[in-house]
Amino acid sequence: MTAVDFATFVDELATVSGEAIRPFFRTALGVENKSHTGVFDPVTAADRAAETAMRMLIRKTFPAHGIIGEEFGDERPDASYVWVIDPIDGTKSFISGMPAWGTLIGLLKDGAPVYGMMHQPFIGERFSGDGASARYRGPAGERHLSARPCAGLNEAVLFTTSPLLMTEQERGQFQKVERAVRLSRYGGDCYAYCMIAAGFVDLVIEAGLKQHDIVALIPIVEGAGGIVTDWNGGPATKGGRILAAGDRRVHAEALRLLAA
Repeated sequence: MTAVDFATFVDELATVSGEAIRPFFRTALGVENKSHTGVFDPVTAADRAAETAMRMLIRKTFPAHGIIGEEFGDERPDASYVWVIDPIDGTKSFISGMPAWGTLIGLLKDGAPVYGMMHQPFIGERFSGDGASARYRGPAGERHLSARPCAGLNEAVLFTTSPLLMTEQERGQFQKVERAVRLSRYGGDCYAYCMIAAGFVDLVIEAGLKQHDIVALIPIVEGAGGIVTDWNGGPATKGGRILAAGDRRVHAEALRLLAA
């Protein structure tokens, strides 16, 4: 099967996860801290309900496929096809009542990202891509996505979720880029990557990402003509320190500053 053949199934996953999440948003739900290091890492019943719903549908439809998820660990991660899911990317925004969060559904084929979707069920938006093209569906209709040209950092809009999530050294490297851009904004999580694909943001720089935070977003950004790498210019599939850009020229300039 090709990535296109999985598109309908990904829509089903997005629908069932959205139905599980929506009743919890902007309610007085309980929040647990799953971190053991002192850093606040929240999880809610909405996260667990959505991931459970997606895992059940994957197991039923594709029992030989693997699953990598944020809340319940890995199943057959060495399978040819592996689903990489994050039920709520941006849980801190979710528990704060802010809509800058989404469900990430990614598909790996022999370790390479071949399809991804970011679904925001409260707003009703779906951003999807297969590395060759990317699409938007939502209240504004349906359209192809295309990253915008950006010749250099002095013209760029930069996003990061928060510099506080970086180490002191990483923050210093990030600030070299931040000082060079036209506009720097914080927050957004997965939404910022989708705004690269939509042509509103030029750069996203992150550190400390897990695989489930990035796999679904790579085919969306690249399908819109952008590029996603680590801070050394290598593959971003495993997470870690991520640099995403809509234009290769601004990506190359940011990469030089991050490596300096």
